[in-house]
Amino acid sequence: MMDTRLESLFTPWKIGKCEIKNRIVLTSMGGTDLFGWMEKNHFDKAGARFIMEVAKNNAGLVLPGCQPVYNPMFGQWLHKNKKMYRDLAEWMPTFHETGAKLFVQLTAGFGRSFTISSMMEMLYNTPVIRTISKPIMDLDRITASASPSPNRWSDKVPSREMTRDEIKEMVHSFAESSLMLRDAGVDGVEVHAVHEGYLLDQFTLKYVNKRKDEYGGSMENRYRFAIEIVEAIKKSCGDDFPVSLRYSVLSKTKDFRKGALPGEEYIEAGRDMEESEKAAKMLQDAGYDMLNCDNGTYDAWYWAHPPIYMPENCNLEDVEHIRKFVDIPVVAAGRMDPFVAAEAIRENRIDGAGFARQFLADPEWVTKLINGRKEDIRPCILCHNGCFNMCHYKGVPNDQDLSDSLHLARCAVNAEMMQWEKHYIKKAEKKKKVAIIGGGIGGMETARVLKLRGHEPVIYEKSKELGGTFIPASAESYKGKLRDLLEWYRRQMRELDIQVVYDSEIKDVSNLDADEIVIATGAVARKLDIPGFERTIEACDYLRGKEVGDDVALIGGGLTGCEIAYELALQKKRVSIIEMKDDLISQKGVCLANSSYLREWFELNRVPVYLNAKVKEIRDKEVLIVDKDGKEVEVRAESVISSVGYVPSPLKSSRKAHLVGDCLSVGNLRSVIWRAYEVAMKI
Repeated sequence: MMDTRLESLFTPWKIGKCEIKNRIVLTSMGGTDLFGWMEKNHFDKAGARFIMEVAKNNAGLVLPGCQPVYNPMFGQWLHKNKKMYRDLAEWMPTFHETGAKLFVQLTAGFGRSFTISSMMEMLYNTPVIRTISKPIMDLDRITASASPSPNRWSDKVPSREMTRDEIKEMVHSFAESSLMLRDAGVDGVEVHAVHEGYLLDQFTLKYVNKRKDEYGGSMENRYRFAIEIVEAIKKSCGDDFPVSLRYSVLSKTKDFRKGALPGEEYIEAGRDMEESEKAAKMLQDAGYDMLNCDNGTYDAWYWAHPPIYMPENCNLEDVEHIRKFVDIPVVAAGRMDPFVAAEAIRENRIDGAGFARQFLADPEWVTKLINGRKEDIRPCILCHNGCFNMCHYKGVPNDQDLSDSLHLARCAVNAEMMQWEKHYIKKAEKKKKVAIIGGGIGGMETARVLKLRGHEPVIYEKSKELGGTFIPASAESYKGKLRDLLEWYRRQMRELDIQVVYDSEIKDVSNLDADEIVIATGAVARKLDIPGFERTIEACDYLRGKEVGDDVALIGGGLTGCEIAYELALQKKRVSIIEMKDDLISQKGVCLANSSYLREWFELNRVPVYLNAKVKEIRDKEVLIVDKDGKEVEVRAESVISSVGYVPSPLKSSRKAHLVGDCLSVGNLRSVIWRAYEVAMKI
């Protein structure tokens, strides 16, 4: 049975005259679009499948991924393709059978927040290619902003000022697209967004908007674009057609590319609370029927896309405050805990709770809550590795594979999500006994999929517990969601009745009673050939409980090293980070929302960081390094932790074997889980 504390989440409410059956809102994510993402517009069956799955699993209000009215790819206007609206109209009755309501989110675009890659830099700065590629990707138009301004990701593709005619074109398309969505049976639209530093928000923000015309200067002028849009939609669709607004209560931004961390004292460059109180009322009076709220901009991206380091319910207090200034419903999003959300709704502090990436990790999570099966929910671990791994560090724009750019909304912990044609459970034609050497996440995911397919997996684990290196990887105080995932996997092994042989270190697979062998033995720590390296504590040994002193030097400023340094600093240790590259977390696959938090936190808290530094010697109470200027520097350290990477350590096998996880190639949790799933599919 459902926990009674959650009952308020499942009460009806209204947006305008549209009644929603419960307070659970799926907020939009790029890649879950009904009309395609970064491709020619069409009715997108993959997006529709995800949206339907969420609706069937008891979400009240469902918002697909944001749909640009002017498509960045091929420059299409959203209202021009009539066929996809007819296809949507045929699909809507089936959707409505679920009892959920659908609002389609329409966006004016990205402006200076558009994610620039190195290929785009080349395209923009090579005149001939720029001209040829314009019909496919017109970067000058896509990145245009309220005023000339630097791009969030690149200094090589600046934003120009958007023209009045371009603004009017967009307002017209919002109205036309909304009318066609209404006529297709959609319940409402959401305007994206005076939120997260996207284009409409760039017009409202004083640090971006320096215009001298009717769209700049006064507060009324800066919000004019967003107001003209809702007025045009209401004129086209009627007052009874609900229009929500995605809204950031506070910008939490100090300047271009400089966010404000939780608890930090700072001068707001964007929207502060005094302005937000007036803006929310003004936007309501203009015709918006709901505010779907969080905080932040792309310059302070960790508020809108909270990594594991951000507090739970990080935006709730500000959203509760802004609700006092409007009469329309207000939704709060951002690392929301359903129990905290239910309490806030019960006490009439907010009207609805927004959730996004948890639906990628487990689209059935709401149904499981209703059925009292909280422990069966596969948790989102806020890694952004599959859904949103747009990566940025010094010297590069977005460092992301094209396949990842084009296929957002996949999930590191759920290999099937938005990859159903590639990853799916297919029953085995012949049942096989499969020996899996290693009970880490890779081994357990392999066993889980094999068992669901009808095979008989047996895990051989050399220790007394399942988890492998994920046990230390989830050890820091702030990594509760990772520990939840570890427990979910262990529970899956029990629920599926998968045999696990503990205290069993396999050194020779030749005599194992098995039809197939899977090796998932992980990796071993890399060692440096420098004097005194034997004095170091390996990162995993520290995370398993090895004591350190009050002064700690961390060799290696990648993600693992920075997370350990963050944990040590939270414990009030005096920590220094020594990194050979020119930036911290200078590695592919770590989303900027995650990495920028850590970089800015270290800067704010004055954690010494030595970049372009080479370790020369590790001594008794110090580390001798050569800094970027070639000078020798002594870094004080009672303890030295080494986090300089890992090398694959596969068990040598006399039989043909499948390799899974880091023993094949060192990656991240996403690469481990997806590879394990694929291996299990092939057996």
